[in-house]
Amino acid sequence: MSGNTEVVVIGGGYAGVMAANRLTQRADVTVTVVNPRPEFVDRVRLHQLVGGTHPAVVGYRKILREGIRLVVDTATRIDTAQRSVTLAGGGTIGYDYLVYAVGSGSADPSVPGAAEFAHPLATLEEAERARPLVEAAAAVTIVGAGPTGIETAAELAGRGRAVTLVCGGELGPYLHPRGRRSVARRLAKLGVTVLEGPAVTAVTRDAVQLSDGRTLTSGVTLWTAGFGVPGLAARSGLTTDALGRLLTDETLTSVDDERIVAAGDSAAPSGLPVRMSCQAAVQVGPQAAQTVLARIAGTEPAPIDVGFAGQCISLGRRHGIFQFSTKDDTAKASYLGGRLGAVVKEVICRSVVWQMGYEARHPGKRKWWATDDKRRRLVRDGAPAALDRAA
Repeated sequence: MSGNTEVVVIGGGYAGVMAANRLTQRADVTVTVVNPRPEFVDRVRLHQLVGGTHPAVVGYRKILREGIRLVVDTATRIDTAQRSVTLAGGGTIGYDYLVYAVGSGSADPSVPGAAEFAHPLATLEEAERARPLVEAAAAVTIVGAGPTGIETAAELAGRGRAVTLVCGGELGPYLHPRGRRSVARRLAKLGVTVLEGPAVTAVTRDAVQLSDGRTLTSGVTLWTAGFGVPGLAARSGLTTDALGRLLTDETLTSVDDERIVAAGDSAAPSGLPVRMSCQAAVQVGPQAAQTVLARIAGTEPAPIDVGFAGQCISLGRRHGIFQFSTKDDTAKASYLGGRLGAVVKEVICRSVVWQMGYEARHPGKRKWWATDDKRRRLVRDGAPAALDRAA
């Protein structure tokens, strides 16, 4: 390909920023990032925003390479025939290649009353709306016991709120039983009431109803159960999986269009997406960019290669846990807890922002040691994958 190549990155989250920075390795590539906000949202700190201990935003000038154009707007449709993106503000942007990195948000709750009376925390705006409500409430009910639910419960309990955590199953389902017991002990010390087993069947303005017949009084109800992805791909006629993630091959290329490459939470390579996390996003983002760069150069893109080290969860400002895992994302019996766990969690949170800034300053030099060889090799060798497709 000769001349300048226009690449549009939809989404300025962890994956989108890493992809945009990596794309600047070539001087003949012009990169535009479309994002609905003028600042980067550090989503791993949204529970701190709710608790009043961190703003959870970073200026893009710290993490985006100079020369990348930032368009503050929302993409509403991708026209693959015209190679253009329609924006909510009324404009359009043309592209030669597109990186689809729209991320994830709150799942639409099907529980009666949840959409009206429960407050999700998956986006900056949601967390900002919830904060004054939490500050005014003596009792808080949190639905969902994944990392966001656990971290929010610990953060608020540590700041004097009476917190009930409704798990709808087991506490921290990703965790190894040893790590789970450690988290349960810390939450108990903080005074959090943990309800494992019963699910929420209805939410009202001041109460939560459970499947075992109990009704819990709730000053404010926070909803952290599950994530969803924006419907942009489906609205644009692209093939998605059952959750709406863009279906791609192992090089992160859309199964419909080789000029569209996906990254982060909104990608479903071979119908077997990696865990939604910044840990995956900072790896997948650059690999999506490498696929685009390979196509520009006329070479064969490499297959995805992502690995995990574990999962870290803060338990207030002074305690935390780092749950070690195998590289294919299976929790081990080993973990770091207590004050050391909190230090490791904070170091990791800071390192994610540092990694984006490093990629901006030195595109292409950042490498990762972990690989997800075991699981992804099965896909490449023809093992069945969950190829659920939804138009």
